Amino acid sequence: MIERVKVAVVGVGNNTSALVQGIAYYQQTGSLVGISRPEIDGIGVGDIEFVAAYATSPEKIGKDMTEAIFLPPNNFPRLDCELPAAGVPVTAGLVDESGIDRIAATLAGADVLLYSAPSGRPVTALAYAEAAWRAGVAFVNTTSDAVARDPELLARFAAAGVPLIGDDLASQFGTSVLHDTLLRLLAERGLTLVSSYQVNLGGTEDFRNLVANPNTKKQSKLNALSGADKVEVAPLGYLPHLGSQKVAHLNLEAQGWAGTAVSLDVKLKVHDPSGAAGVNIDLIRIAASANRADRGGYATEATTLLKSPPGTAI
Repeated sequence: MIERVKVAVVGVGNNTSALVQGIAYYQQTGSLVGISRPEIDGIGVGDIEFVAAYATSPEKIGKDMTEAIFLPPNNFPRLDCELPAAGVPVTAGLVDESGIDRIAATLAGADVLLYSAPSGRPVTALAYAEAAWRAGVAFVNTTSDAVARDPELLARFAAAGVPLIGDDLASQFGTSVLHDTLLRLLAERGLTLVSSYQVNLGGTEDFRNLVANPNTKKQSKLNALSGADKVEVAPLGYLPHLGSQKVAHLNLEAQGWAGTAVSLDVKLKVHDPSGAAGVNIDLIRIAASANRADRGGYATEATTLLKSPPGTAI
């Protein structure tokens, strides 16, 4: 039987709630619904064990992780599964570069550190990456902050034989994946793109944060799209009543044979944290497999799961 992957997670928000609950659901049911890869290098979806969790919210610090994931402002629904206490108390996380050694010490025994805090905090993201490097733990950055795109940092991870994977997960079936697929389909069928746009509305705390601190999110979305020079990404909209659901509107205007007009409008509605969890489970297993094989630096097999892998714009 393969050894379970020991995971530490930064951020005890909706994405972590969806991931923790989902893993328990698959462990208990054996279902394969919503799973793209049942195994990655022999590691199954249920072969995950959480060993540490970090947050900055006073209400969550000290609580067991399985209790903290349901505290406001989290609004991802409870899944139909039993969720016993994990025995993992939420630890006070970093807000700047101080405390890196403290976090590194608590990572002893972990295989992967999943950075699932809100985007727009580059100093904090890099501080956690530094802690992972010092502890020899694989680091996965799910945010749009540039971590794996930092050439010097990536080189340090590679030299140490420690995986560094990022940046910015591409949701399992989200706006970027759908939009890029449609743009590529136009090109493959010989149509000429005239213009395109996407609008994203959501009710999670991450959406609220990104509305106030958009930073690199727009560029990261454009990194994920073919023909991005003709695509406009509207500012994110925060609508609390949507809860953990995201609503996206896509428009594509193109020209077909002899310049005739083609217009396409699409509406997508998904639970945003579920889309993140469906990708995070693969990123964790890719990072763990690379770490166990002493393959440091970026794992190229993660590229299709990311919006902004190394080499893309910041």
